[in-house]
Amino acid sequence: MELEVTDRKSSGAERRLRVSVSAATVNDARERAAGRVAKQVRIPGFRPGKAPANIVRKQYADAIRQEALDALMREAYLRVIESEKLDPVTQPHAHEVTYTDGEALTFELHCEVRPDVQLARVEGFKVKRTSAVVTDEMLNAQIEQLRDEKAAWTPLEDKPKEGDLVTVQLAVTGGDVPSADSKEYRLVLGAGQIIAAIEELVMELAPGGSAERPVKWPDDFPDEAQRGKTKTVRVALTDVKRKSLPDLDDALARELGDFETIEALRAAVRTDLETQATRESDSGVRGKLIDDILTANSFDVPPSWVRQVVGAYAQAYQVPEADAEKFAAEFMPMAERQVRRDMVIDTIALKEKLIATEKDVDDKIAELATTRGLKVGELYASLQKAGRLKEIERSITEERVFEWLLARNTVEAE
Repeated sequence: MELEVTDRKSSGAERRLRVSVSAATVNDARERAAGRVAKQVRIPGFRPGKAPANIVRKQYADAIRQEALDALMREAYLRVIESEKLDPVTQPHAHEVTYTDGEALTFELHCEVRPDVQLARVEGFKVKRTSAVVTDEMLNAQIEQLRDEKAAWTPLEDKPKEGDLVTVQLAVTGGDVPSADSKEYRLVLGAGQIIAAIEELVMELAPGGSAERPVKWPDDFPDEAQRGKTKTVRVALTDVKRKSLPDLDDALARELGDFETIEALRAAVRTDLETQATRESDSGVRGKLIDDILTANSFDVPPSWVRQVVGAYAQAYQVPEADAEKFAAEFMPMAERQVRRDMVIDTIALKEKLIATEKDVDDKIAELATTRGLKVGELYASLQKAGRLKEIERSITEERVFEWLLARNTVEAE
């Protein structure tokens, strides 16, 4: 193939190349395409493959032309990628294709290539570690949360107050609300679930009571179109329930788990909090270290990789199609940082031979199986079915990379 590449343009990880395939090569490709088409088609009065070439070319001109173009483009893609030493991360695609009889085939080839990440500096950084201390206040707050989860709701006939769970029938008219159809809501008063003025109205009622009055929507209401509007609100209070917390005693400890005493529960909760605090502290150190490395080393990022991360999170968060563009714009910087982070880890893992092997994954699964009291084969099959083997491989690799980095950088207490 006689081919020429001109007008090379680079923008980050994107490449644009003007490609020209000689007229002679194009003509040869059409002759070969005509031969292939002639063997495939049936023309009345002739045996398969025996029809005169001029008749085949006339009746199947478009098919021959397209067949030749497809073959030329496939070969040209391969030749350009090889000759230009490109490592594409997206499927190359052609723009501005010019394909005229008797002339050269020309087009502009677009693709994204794998960046050559050169990490000039990954050592000598100093990062601060956030304290992982668990205070008594933190422990008490967690115990209170567990206690709250076991709370009972007792029906009352009194007027409700903050913290009570109420069931109300609520109707709103006025402004741009055309209907007064009431809807039922279950609300915890004081939790910011409804406008404060409506809560005040509810707290004036006893179960079975109702009231109606104008209410002005606050100036900081989330829906800007409703801010400052006055509407008539009708409320009917169906029932009131008040939270009753269990005693903080050994009986609660036994109800919450395999704990004989409240002190055993507190010790277990403190251990869990300390483990979580250490994990968060470690994560903070790793994040700061990656940020320092990213600041010290610049490299290109394929836009398609960033878009893939955005798309994955949009799907995970079930972002509506109408909000997809806004979500992408807001999430793009975070997605790009994640891609850069992964590129740093991949580069170090490859250079320092830290990538997890199949045996490493097997050993990790065996360890997990022992911890969970499962059979290794069953756990492996379950993880494989769930598509989580790559996740385990990645976690092992990342752990090794950060161990390597932490040995070469300084971590100081705040």
